[in-house]
Amino acid sequence: NRTGNLASQGKDYAAFSLRVGERFSLTSEIGRASGRREAERSPERAGYPRAVVVTKPILLPALLMALAGTLPTRQEPPPQDTPEVRLPPPLTEYMGRRIAPTMHWSGAEWLLRETRESEEHTTRMLAALGLSAGQIVCDFGCGVGYVALPMAKLVLPEGRILAVDVQPEMLAALEKRALEAGVTNVERILCGPADPKLAPASCDLVLMVDVYHELGYPEQVLRGVRAALKPAGRLVLVEFRAEDPDVPIKPEHKMTRDQVARELGANGLRFERAFEGLPWQHMLFFERDDAPGR
Repeated sequence: NRTGNLASQGKDYAAFSLRVGERFSLTSEIGRASGRREAERSPERAGYPRAVVVTKPILLPALLMALAGTLPTRQEPPPQDTPEVRLPPPLTEYMGRRIAPTMHWSGAEWLLRETRESEEHTTRMLAALGLSAGQIVCDFGCGVGYVALPMAKLVLPEGRILAVDVQPEMLAALEKRALEAGVTNVERILCGPADPKLAPASCDLVLMVDVYHELGYPEQVLRGVRAALKPAGRLVLVEFRAEDPDVPIKPEHKMTRDQVARELGANGLRFERAFEGLPWQHMLFFERDDAPGR
C-alpha cells in the first residue's frame, strides 16, 4: 500500500521574525478551527503515498524574511474603496467529480522525495513543454518549487517564472531553495483560492502539476488563467491517470483525459494535444477557444 499518512493531525506553529530598523515578531497558529479548508485537511485524507512522515512543523527562518527582496512576493490587496468580496463555500464536487483536499504545507517534504523523478519522469515532462529563452511561464500551485526552479534555467536569460501558490509557507520554502540554488528569475505570487493574481495576457504558458483536481473554485481559477494567457499561450495540466488502476494514488487525486477535456472545455479552453510519455500521468495541452489560427 503506497498511500498513508504524510503528517500527524494537530496544530502546527510557525514563528516569523524580521529586523528592519526595529524588530517585529508574528506567531500564527496553522490549522485553527476558523482557518481555511486547506489547513483543516489532514494530509492523510489527501491521499498521497506513504513517502514522508512529518513529525515536526516546518520552521521558516528569519533569514527568508530578511532576504525576501531577492525574489519578491506579489500580494495585491483589494482597493480601499471596494468592499471585500465574500466567496461562496468551495465546491466539493464539480461536473460529477469529487474535488480532492489540498495538500497542506506541512507535508511539503513529500514533494521533494528521492523517488519522484523515477515515478513521474519530471525531466521528460519539462522537455515536453518545449520552453525557450525569454518566455514567461507560470507554475500554478508551485509548492516548494520542485518544477519552478529547473524551469527557471530553461527560460534564461530574459525569461521569468511566476511561482503561484495559495499557501505562504510553500512560497517561503521555495524562496529558501531558490537562494540556495542561486536562482533569481522566479517571482513568487501569493494567490487567492479563487484568484490566480496573474496579469491579463502575461503568460506564454501556465503549468499545473497535480494541482487542478484540488481546486475548490475551478471556474474562477480557470477564468483567471485563461485571461492570463497570451493569444498563443498554452495551459498544461499534468494529472495522475484515473484510467489506470495501477497508479498508486487515491481516486480523488486522479482524472481521466475525457474529464479534464470536458471541464476545461466548459470554461473557454480547447484541447490541443497530449503527451502520454509519462509513467503515471496525463500531460494535456490546452489553448484559449479563441486562439488564432484555428
